Amino acid sequence: MYVELKNINKNFGDFEASKDINFGIEKGRLVALLGPSGSGKTTILRMIAGLEKPTSGDIFINEKRVNDLTPSERGVGFVFQSYALFRYMTVYENIAFGLEIQKADKAKIKARVDELLELTDLKGLEDRYPNQLSGGQRQRVAFARALAPNPSLLLLDEPFAAIDAKVRQELRSWLREMIYKVGITSIFVTHDQDEAVEVADQIIVTNKGQIEQIGSPAEIYRNPKTPFVSQFIGQGTIIEDYYRLHGFEKGDYKGAIIRPEFVEAFKSDNDRFADVVGISEKGTITDILFRGNSLEVKLDVGGVSLVTHRSLERRPIKVGEVMNVIIYKVYAFDDEKAYLLENEDLKKRDVNNVHLESYLYSEEGYFVV
Repeated sequence: MYVELKNINKNFGDFEASKDINFGIEKGRLVALLGPSGSGKTTILRMIAGLEKPTSGDIFINEKRVNDLTPSERGVGFVFQSYALFRYMTVYENIAFGLEIQKADKAKIKARVDELLELTDLKGLEDRYPNQLSGGQRQRVAFARALAPNPSLLLLDEPFAAIDAKVRQELRSWLREMIYKVGITSIFVTHDQDEAVEVADQIIVTNKGQIEQIGSPAEIYRNPKTPFVSQFIGQGTIIEDYYRLHGFEKGDYKGAIIRPEFVEAFKSDNDRFADVVGISEKGTITDILFRGNSLEVKLDVGGVSLVTHRSLERRPIKVGEVMNVIIYKVYAFDDEKAYLLENEDLKKRDVNNVHLESYLYSEEGYFVV
């Protein structure tokens, strides 16, 4: 492992910010530390950088224990949430700063800065000051400055937090592309699950100073292992008496999470739908939100508020309309784990969400329900 944390604990007085943190990161990976505010993710990042010292445990970078090394001795580049650019320095001077601290010769500095200006699409802006740049441009300067001394590890603390939504979306793809071009092992902190899923190779989910789950974005999303992850990841509704729904039996669980993609809502009196109508719930549409490429439909199903997404190709619907509602599966949870439960009525009829969607298409290939 290129970066490894073993039995890390961090206390601030009586407060435990990190509790028994253990994980390893392979060289060249782009990893997200994901969690809500106060979950301990930034503390972990700062300990790796050397900005905080662990109360106990060991940190290794490239198989070398770095607990007693200063930030500059660890070969780490750090991109701060607020950019932390020197406002009285030009773009060129900001990027060159780390190299000048290293006392590199002027020719080397110029060659490296020119290379990074090209790489980060800042060519032509080298004489501007930070207040003359957009938020996205300032973030790219901060990225270039962190890369200038050729660090072995890049750390980014909420790198998109100070940028507006549209630019943030563009920078996600840009950052991923740049990091792979450079080939540097990188760790970034975020509380935005969409950001983590879109950018990272691997996600480390943190909560209350502990690690809840580690895995690829697909693994974290599709197979949440703990109650917290099942509720934190994705858009879901918590329901305690999920066993009231068709196809689910009561188990030794505290409740369940139902995501929009687990819910299908349709309306048809056609006999060819009788088989699935017979195992559906009745739900009343309470709200319809336009999401660009789809509709977000909110339903009241026996007093439970559920959400589903609906293609714009399907027939028009309206608030107050009563629909047939089928829940394919749920994530049930107890105090320690999350469990995927499938709708037993659908399984008996050999119907799943893919088959059902095909079933609800007309011969012409358009939704009719």
